[in-house]
Amino acid sequence: MSTIESVLTENRVFPPPPELVRQANIPGMDAYRALCAEAERDFEGFWARQARSELLWHKAFTKVLDESKAPFYRWFHDGELNASYNCLDRHLKVQPDKTAIIFEADDGAVTKVTYQELYHDVCKFANALKARGIKVGDRVLIYMPMSIQAVVAMQACARIGATHSVVFGGFSAKSIQERVVDAGAVAIVTADGQFRGGREIPLKPVVDEAIAMGGCDGAKCVIVYKRTGSSVPMKPGRDLWWSDAVAGQADTCEPTWVNAEHPLFILYTSGSTGKPKGVQHSTAGYLLQAILTMKWTFDYKPSDIYWCTADVGWVTGHTYITYGPLACGATEVMFEGVPTYPDAGRFWKMIQDHGVTVFYTAPTAIRSLIKAGGELPKKYDLSKLRILGSVGEPINPEAWMWYYETVGRSKCPIVDTWWQTETGGILITPLPGATPLKPGSCTFPLPGIMADIVDETGHTVELGKGGILVIKRPWPSMIRTIWGDPERFKKSYYPEDFQGRYYLAGDGASRDLEGYIRIMGRIDDVLNVSGHRLGTMEIESALVANPMVAEAAVVGRPDDLTGEAVCAFVVLKQARPGGADADRIAKELRDWVAKEIGAIAKPKDIRFGENLPKTRSGKIMRRLLRSLAKGEEITQDTSTLENPAILDQLRQVS
Repeated sequence: MSTIESVLTENRVFPPPPELVRQANIPGMDAYRALCAEAERDFEGFWARQARSELLWHKAFTKVLDESKAPFYRWFHDGELNASYNCLDRHLKVQPDKTAIIFEADDGAVTKVTYQELYHDVCKFANALKARGIKVGDRVLIYMPMSIQAVVAMQACARIGATHSVVFGGFSAKSIQERVVDAGAVAIVTADGQFRGGREIPLKPVVDEAIAMGGCDGAKCVIVYKRTGSSVPMKPGRDLWWSDAVAGQADTCEPTWVNAEHPLFILYTSGSTGKPKGVQHSTAGYLLQAILTMKWTFDYKPSDIYWCTADVGWVTGHTYITYGPLACGATEVMFEGVPTYPDAGRFWKMIQDHGVTVFYTAPTAIRSLIKAGGELPKKYDLSKLRILGSVGEPINPEAWMWYYETVGRSKCPIVDTWWQTETGGILITPLPGATPLKPGSCTFPLPGIMADIVDETGHTVELGKGGILVIKRPWPSMIRTIWGDPERFKKSYYPEDFQGRYYLAGDGASRDLEGYIRIMGRIDDVLNVSGHRLGTMEIESALVANPMVAEAAVVGRPDDLTGEAVCAFVVLKQARPGGADADRIAKELRDWVAKEIGAIAKPKDIRFGENLPKTRSGKIMRRLLRSLAKGEEITQDTSTLENPAILDQLRQVS
């Protein structure tokens, strides 16, 4: 294999609105190219200039990039700073009364907190942590609902130099136990429970179950925020209510100055072996990318009302809720609930009510909202929106067009962002005031990001071809290591295939004849059908382009004749069909894919469901789909599935 075939063509181009270009932080492609040229000409000088202008340093750095122990790169490593100071203290003199967070609860109740109030809350909780003996370098596990308190807990850890590890509030007790053990956490911060879609979901009992599994003896302290008011057991000497922990604590706390390379957080991501990988990020480099991408990708302006719908349990919630917006002094919206409760107009009503100007969400949410009510956005005043964003997976062109026309009224650029837990921040993205947009393309790398698409030998593939996405030079917010497993880090991200030279993203991608990048799915989601290597994302996009289809996921299964067969799991905009109806629609969709892409991509199996198997964060569990496609028994943990009953529907083939 030298390349992956790119079979999807997209010729629609949408230039940025002229008025946005005039006021943009990066105004026009010439400005973008000038920054790229500066980074090419003087790589370290470029990043040094950004770090000096965007970050507040307690001790200035003199060395920009240390490559002596590659791939364990170090950035600005003789400098000192504090992430919480950069997010909060810097605003106290200039805008203490500006709203930092607008929090909307599941039931619609709204709470607002200013930068001054957030600073005092963080300081009180930081002092509470110190009072429990937590110190620089200790690890604190956070298992919280979406809430202002989750941000406070993360910022408080950063303030005292403790390393936080946030676990998504939908994960199981086993997931918590594994992470407490692996990180060596000395404390856990949680809540009695959370509300999602009108339902109460317990959290503290899950923590108790995790600790009871054993191996968590190092976690001497559990601090519990009272969110739902439900009765939960509290173990004397170990468990403490948040309100009691902060009672009497001073509302100021001197920041602990840490080295630029000090671990700000560990965030666990799924590994192919089943053992979660603790992705470790530094303080300075990570924070720099968070700030720059707020200003470049979202064209941040002080008047913006910014809303990222991600959960703080994911890296998107770290970078684009807890750190990036606050470091820029933004007013941001946080939301506890789900987009379809109490109805599918919830997102649009919130954008209207809070005057949101920049909206950042996932393609999964977009597709589910199309299915739940594609005309609903037209009932709300979305006129203040100026920029839309997409994150988490490639957005197929038809969902892109709906988002652009129906939500953005054909006037809001869509920043289709590519990045990963491991990259720390956005790396490839349109710039709203510069880049002409192509639906389904994340367009071009940011200045200073040396991305390329290569074949298996590491050679750049020609335009119009697909291959393996790599980053050829280190960048400040990159993963530093896998916690406690440096060999796994090297093997996973700097494989010997490329002599350890390039960061391997694990994604397939293509560049069209104008250089636009399109993500084609994970490398392990590439299908080999009769000798043709096809990216699953392109087949999914073709299916979703059919007017009947709301969502589709494609996987491969072994086939005696073709090597691999295409198996498609499809959610229609209408009721799930059965019998002759299912057979008829399946044939229509096969013919449609043949017309859109070619007969080689026609799905051999099509299975219809009312939904796809997803985690509570909206991520499609493709491993389960692969098992279903092969007819295997499901042995993987399904405790994090939002909808486990869907698996039975998807066993039926049309």
